Amino acid sequence: MASVIVFGASGKIGSVVAMTAAKLGAHVVLATRNMKKSIPGLNEEEQQDGGFARVEADLLKPDTVSSAIRSTMAKRAFVYRAFGSQDDMRSTLVAMKEAGVDFVVFLSSFTVPTDKFLRDVSPEDRIPYAHAQVEANLEDVCGAGNHIAVRPGAFASNLFRWQGAIKAGKEVRLFGSTFEQDNITQDDIGRVSGTILVSGPKLGQRKVYLYGPQILSLREAVIKIAEILNQEVKVVDLNDEEGLSQYIDSGMSEETARYMVRVFGSKQPGGEPRSKFVNYQEGVDNVQLYTGEPSTSFENWVVKCLDLAKFIAHACLILGINTGHFTLPIEAALVRVLLSSW
Repeated sequence: MASVIVFGASGKIGSVVAMTAAKLGAHVVLATRNMKKSIPGLNEEEQQDGGFARVEADLLKPDTVSSAIRSTMAKRAFVYRAFGSQDDMRSTLVAMKEAGVDFVVFLSSFTVPTDKFLRDVSPEDRIPYAHAQVEANLEDVCGAGNHIAVRPGAFASNLFRWQGAIKAGKEVRLFGSTFEQDNITQDDIGRVSGTILVSGPKLGQRKVYLYGPQILSLREAVIKIAEILNQEVKVVDLNDEEGLSQYIDSGMSEETARYMVRVFGSKQPGGEPRSKFVNYQEGVDNVQLYTGEPSTSFENWVVKCLDLAKFIAHACLILGINTGHFTLPIEAALVRVLLSSW
């Protein structure tokens, strides 16, 4: 079987893509910008035993991408939207094709509109625009039958920003509390993407939507997490100005923060809750179609996260490891919270 290369292999989704592809028999190349960065779920011994190769490459530097592909003779690639690209990754995609890649799986977004051409998406719609332009470049460079755009919904992991306040039973300050999410998990996205990377799409699909099986507002999701933790929380709704300040304080640029306020400030587009989730039921079913398992429920995802955090926390206590050494902020935050009540 030909080699596949996974860009962003040190990320949560990329690592699952890589492990899934390996389980399906592919020779997997792990491409990262920083060779010292760990691969979630794969220590060095497991990488060696599993026959993984590792290379340094940056999607913003086409020459490094070309070198990584030529040196490993990879024929299939998994890529994500590299923000900061001046040409919406076109030069990177050209480099990939010229180096020998003949099939690309692109991690896109469900926000890409279906009622207009990809090139016609407004730059003001920052997230849809950014992904639509890469999809358009894939069409131009690779051709219609040589790439797949995976379009997941809203990540469940977005909710981690409030987990500390929920666990502590504190006030949770929410902007856009009625904004609805399907809460697709990163594991499901990675497993589907890894399967497509090795085996290709099914049912003639070119855009593969992926969704969680239950749509919840942010308020409902926060309350549900609190219930699972046996905590009571008070949800405080923020107005536009407070929401803008919250986003900016989190490190966003003012331009991006204003975009987020515009998006999260409405249920969008209103009416039927599932109306903004294009091909919703198909997206839920696609997880089963490609992995053989149903889309992970929100409750199961929360419980799995807590079980993982408890396991890591217990190991840290036994080994005397300071959780401040963790490089994965989500896991580190969970561990610190749970250690406080172990």
